[in-house]
This record gives sequence, C-alpha cells and structure tokens, in this order.
Amino acid sequence: MLDTWTLLIIDDCAADRKIYRRYLLKDPHQSYQILEADCAEEGLALCQKIHCDVILLDYCLPDRSGLELFDQIQQEIFKTSVPVIMLTGRGDEEVAVQAMKRGALDYLVKQHLTQDVLQLAVRNAIKQLYLQAQLSKNQERQRLIATTALRIRQSLNLEQILNTAVAEVQQLLKCDRVMVYQFATDRDGKIVASSVEPYRTVALCDRRVGTGHWGLGDEGTTEIGRTTGITYPQSLTPHIYELGLCNHLSLREQLNTESNLVVPINLSNNGNPTPKLWGLLIAHHNSYERQWQADDAQMLNEVSVQLAIAIQQAELLAQTQAALAKEKQLNAFKSQIIGTVSHEYRTPLTSILAAASTLVKHTQQLNEAKQQKFLGIIEQKARYMSKLVDNMLLVNQFELEKPKPKPIQLDLLQFFSDLIEQERETAGDRHELIFKITGNYHGFWGDRGLLQQIFSNLMSNAIKYSPDGGTVEFHLIGKESQVIFSIQDWGIGIPMAEQENLFQSFSRASNVDTIPGTGLGLAIAKACVELHGGNITLSSEVGQGTKVTVTLPKLLPINQVSPSEEFKITTP
Repeated sequence: MLDTWTLLIIDDCAADRKIYRRYLLKDPHQSYQILEADCAEEGLALCQKIHCDVILLDYCLPDRSGLELFDQIQQEIFKTSVPVIMLTGRGDEEVAVQAMKRGALDYLVKQHLTQDVLQLAVRNAIKQLYLQAQLSKNQERQRLIATTALRIRQSLNLEQILNTAVAEVQQLLKCDRVMVYQFATDRDGKIVASSVEPYRTVALCDRRVGTGHWGLGDEGTTEIGRTTGITYPQSLTPHIYELGLCNHLSLREQLNTESNLVVPINLSNNGNPTPKLWGLLIAHHNSYERQWQADDAQMLNEVSVQLAIAIQQAELLAQTQAALAKEKQLNAFKSQIIGTVSHEYRTPLTSILAAASTLVKHTQQLNEAKQQKFLGIIEQKARYMSKLVDNMLLVNQFELEKPKPKPIQLDLLQFFSDLIEQERETAGDRHELIFKITGNYHGFWGDRGLLQQIFSNLMSNAIKYSPDGGTVEFHLIGKESQVIFSIQDWGIGIPMAEQENLFQSFSRASNVDTIPGTGLGLAIAKACVELHGGNITLSSEVGQGTKVTVTLPKLLPINQVSPSEEFKITTP
C-alpha cells in the first residue's frame, strides 16, 4: 500500500490545475491528496490549516508573486525549507535562479510540461523531503544519544551510572519504564536499576538448556509478570546464541509481550573476540499499543554500547581502588611486622647476648649447673625467636594467598597424643596438661600441617596466659560428620570488650602485662581453621580463664582441596 502525500497546487488558472491533478493521479508510484488554491491568500490559508508535503506554486498570481508567497510561507509557517516546485508560463532563467536561491526544489515551464516530467519532479521532491526528514531525525537521534552517553559516563560509580542510564533512556524513548537486568550466574540475576520502583527482585528460573528460549521469572506475581516481561519484536530479534543466552531458561516464552524491547549489555572480554554478556537493557511500554521500530532498537543498542563502556570503567576503577586498598593494607601489615619483630626480638636477643657473654667471660668460675642454666636460656630464647619468624612468614603467606589443604586420613587419638607429649616436655612442671576424648573421632581427613598450627598456637596461648601454672584441658569430641576440640585454661582471661578483635593479626588483650607475644597466635589458628572448612569460637572471663573451641568437618568439600592431592575415602 502506497503512502498518501498531501500536495497543494496554487495557480490562478483552473485549466492548468485540472491538468496537474490528472497527471499526478495517474502516477503509479505515488498516491496523493490534492488541494487547490487560485490565489496567494487562499494558498497561505490552506498552508496554515493543513500540513502540505509538496507545493506546486505558480510564479504569477493575481494578488502577489509566487516568490513573495514562497518567502511568506517559509517565514510564517514552516520556518524551514519547504518542498516547493515553481511553475511559470515563461522560460525565464532569471526567475529560475531566484526561485532556486530561495530554496525551491525545481522549476518547471508550463509550455514544456508533460505528465512524466511533472510526476518525476514531484517524486524527486518527495524523495528530497524524506531524505531531509531522515537526516534531521538521525542528527537529533545522535544528539540525544551523545547527550545520554555523556550523562551516563559522567560518573564512575556503578549504581549512579545505572540509575542515570535508565532515567535517560526512558526520556530518550518516551516509554513507561526502563530496567537494567544483570546476570549473576548461569542461572539467575536481578534487576539492578529501574526508572520506576520494581515490585520485587526477579530471578531466572525453569532452565531448559539448548531450547533457544529465554525469559524472566515472576515469582508467582501477575503484576510483575506484566511489568517486567521481555521480548524482542520478531523483526528485531537477535539469534539467541548470539546473545550467549542459550543456557538460560525460557525467558521469552513466559514474557512474550510486544510491550518490551531488549538489547544485551556486552563488555569487552580481555581481547577475546566474543564479548562477555553482562546483562540486559530493557525498555517497557504498556500505556498503549506501541510498535517498536528498528530506530528504537538501534538507539537502545547504541546506548547499550555506551553503558557497557561506563560499566567497564566503573568496574576497573573499583578493581583499582580495591587493589590500592589491599596494597595499603599490606603496607600497614608490613609496618606492623617490622615494628613487632624489632620490639619482640630485642628482649630475647638481650637475654641471649647476656647469657652468651657470661658464659664466655666467666666459664671457669661457673659450675656445670649454672652453665646449663645459661645454655637453657639461650636455647629457650632462640626457639622463641624461631617461632616468631615462622609465625610472621605464615601470616604473610595467608595475606598473599589462600593455600588449599592437602588432606590425609589421620588417627586423631595418636596425632593429638603426640602433640600433647611435645607440649608437656616444654611446658615444665607448673602446668598439667589433660587430654579427654568423647565420641567417634574416626574417619577424619585433614591437613597435618594446618592441624599442628591450630593446636600449637592455641595450646601455647593457654600455657603462656596461665603464668601461675595450673591445668590446661584438651577435649576431643567426635561426631558423625565433624570433630570438635577445645582447649580450656584457667589463666588471666580476656576482657569481654576485647574478645571480638582478638582473631585479628597483632591484636592482644590489655591485661597481658609483661607476658611476651605478638598477637598472631589466634589469627593464625583462625586462618588455618577456615582453610580447613571449619569455625572457631572463644569464650573467656577475666581472672577465670579462656576456652577456645574448634569445629572441623571430617571430610573437606572437594573445591577446598588442593588439586595436587588426590585421595580416596576408605573405612578405617
């Protein structure tokens, strides 16, 4: 079906107007609604009342010249160039030049006018009108897109970028609502920005791999199904595999409504030619029946490209800020290490130097017992310094990376018995170490090194912070799928307000007085417990002692196990 164009003939000769009408109505390529006026005033009145696509204007009119009327029409009505074809009974080149300078599209001499010439001239005028309209439309669209892109990219805050984007696109497309949907995993995602408040978070559901269908779940609410339905108009629908959504559920089937227009938000993928699908930009219009046009889709796509750039810049900034914060944290941590080492090394080094100096200068005057005493001091302080270095290296390793456990099947009774015997040898006679066992502790797979770190740090703290000696109790409890062990002392205890922070590196209670320490023991124990898939808790009361409880699974989840260690579960 041909488009109908409105054409106005302004000519004082009725016979000529009749000829032009007959010629034009025979045009097989165009359809016209033809209006007629026999003078300038009547023509001007029709132009003011009805929008005319093309004007056939006679040069000689009874009330004024055609050129004067042309000027008045442009100034008072259209404000821009009007598709006007000048007609004259004379072949005057000067008239033609004046008409063309004023913006007339063509100049025809009546004596030489044929049906084909008139039809072609009017068709060319219509074509010129269409091209000008398209050019103006494209220029306006590019201006709006550029303005929208500028506003979107003025911020580096992701939330602000998304909120600006939906507001700007809603104004750009003059639609009811615009949303940004972000994919979280292969199965789900959520609306992260909306130009109106969403009724609730929407999640992907009913996955059907390879069906080529996709949609959003409404979680049982008809209203949200109506307002968040997503579809591509048939002529605008990209292939599902091009969007990378073939593994998502039938998003289209559930929300197949022409109220919505959707384009993907694709991020560059580290040089990979296949972009990374970040989410969807959704335009929704339900106030009245609206047919989305190719121009609408193109505009939404262009905004999506700008939005993707802004999102990527915001993510890069966030990553950079996180890296800087991590670097700052590591620098502070290193400063703490240096300060702690310099402080904690000074006292044992002084003792070692004093003992060594005494042995060198007064060996002859010292009996064997005193010599052994000084040698014991040197050994004890050297072990302390060695332990300090080991702890520093271990904490630094945990800060830089998260090593995965390498589990083996352990006999916990034998394992902890050996460790307790080692502690008894170093603890001396002032502390009594008691070992209690309850339940089924068999079938445990664990990392020997991590368990030794947990035990030695907790037991060392229990002995160290019981300076007056006394009992330290180690209790092993076996259950069906986990083991629990606790270390209880009756030492100085920890103030309630300080217990929450004691698992942080270099954190010590305010009541430790002159008891040496770095504040790393509980931090190391906690890191080892978490690497082992467990948890650690502490309860304490000043002057009444401290109890630390560790809970570990008998079997670690496979994703927490180092790939270098393959093991099989067997019944002991």
